[in-house]
Amino acid sequence: MKLIPTRLKLPRLTFRARLALVYGGLVLLVGISLLGVTSALVSSQLPHSDQLFRGCVTQVNGTPTPAPRPSAAPSTGPGQDCFNVPVGSGQLYVRQFVDSTRDTALRTLLTQGGIALAVVCAVATLFAWLVAGRLLQPLHQMTETARRIADAPDADRGLHERIALNGPHDEVQELADTFDLMLERLDHSFDSQRRFIANASHELRTPLTLNRTLLEVALEPESTPPEVRQLGLTLLAVNTRHEKLIDGLLLLARSERYVTDRSYVDLADIVEHVVEHVPPDKVTIRTEPGEAPTEGNPVLLERLVQNLVENGVRHNIPDAGWVLVQSETGPDGSAVLRVSNSGPVVPRYDIPRLFEPFHRHGAERVSTTSGAGLGLSIVRAVARAHGGAVHADPRDDGGLVVTVTLPPAPPD
Repeated sequence: MKLIPTRLKLPRLTFRARLALVYGGLVLLVGISLLGVTSALVSSQLPHSDQLFRGCVTQVNGTPTPAPRPSAAPSTGPGQDCFNVPVGSGQLYVRQFVDSTRDTALRTLLTQGGIALAVVCAVATLFAWLVAGRLLQPLHQMTETARRIADAPDADRGLHERIALNGPHDEVQELADTFDLMLERLDHSFDSQRRFIANASHELRTPLTLNRTLLEVALEPESTPPEVRQLGLTLLAVNTRHEKLIDGLLLLARSERYVTDRSYVDLADIVEHVVEHVPPDKVTIRTEPGEAPTEGNPVLLERLVQNLVENGVRHNIPDAGWVLVQSETGPDGSAVLRVSNSGPVVPRYDIPRLFEPFHRHGAERVSTTSGAGLGLSIVRAVARAHGGAVHADPRDDGGLVVTVTLPPAPPD
């Protein structure tokens, strides 16, 4: 078996740390260069032992003798007595003392200079860390704004935010202004889309209402032929489905906006009210309404529960089907609504698509018996508009468990 070597992944440094290390490295390079130049200059000024005795007269057996000097050294003239040190141990001692003093001075310069350079580099790196944090503060502000927009439960609420960075007109200011401009255009785009849906839905409502009225009037006489009556009933069913579709689009456009008018709501009361008004069917509906206080729009929350219950009844098995509606308070005080049902097996990979508009699992888009495909989309939009979340899990025996979590009601 051939083993494939794995490369050790080292943790990557942050941009702030890299800036601090770059500044500290530059100070280190400049300090080393300065220390090298300084030591070279000092070394050229400190004399060697040969330079002390160059051209000087020494005493050899009482007879003056010029000291040897290199041929390249300038002559100071014979007969010049510099130290009058006898040849022997005295002159050797002086030479050793001069050379030792020179080496000690250079070594001390390098050692003490290296220690001072290390301290200066450490202080410079720390100072660069603080300065880099100060310089990167506008980027942190942009990051926080982008994170709040990404974490916002509603697109409208998040896209209304702006960075509004104050400062000199530099590269960071230009980046912040560009980000604000992008947010503004996205905000206008989303608003235009929702306004178009709402306006189109309103415009389509009028002809559908008129068609329903004309069909009901045409079917009212007793003398209407059976063929015409059957055709009229079919057209009424199609018209009713279109009206539900338009109402769903209107509600979807409305529920995607953040809810500002809120009041105290207990999900247990809504569950009991909705189940009481569900038309009788072959599916058995059971309720476990536990106290689940929250704050929101009662009409939208009632539609949320109604859509979940109707979805559980519609997508069920023909015989011995059931729907269980539960409400309770979560461990963190949040209001939890859980709707379970029997039904066909739903693949886990298909669950995210169920919350998309006009998507119906196991049904054709042109089907006239199923819903409009907006039920779970409206549920998700209403939950997000209230600052909550919704997710679904498939049951092993078939069906779904849809759980809605809403923020708790504020204390009195």
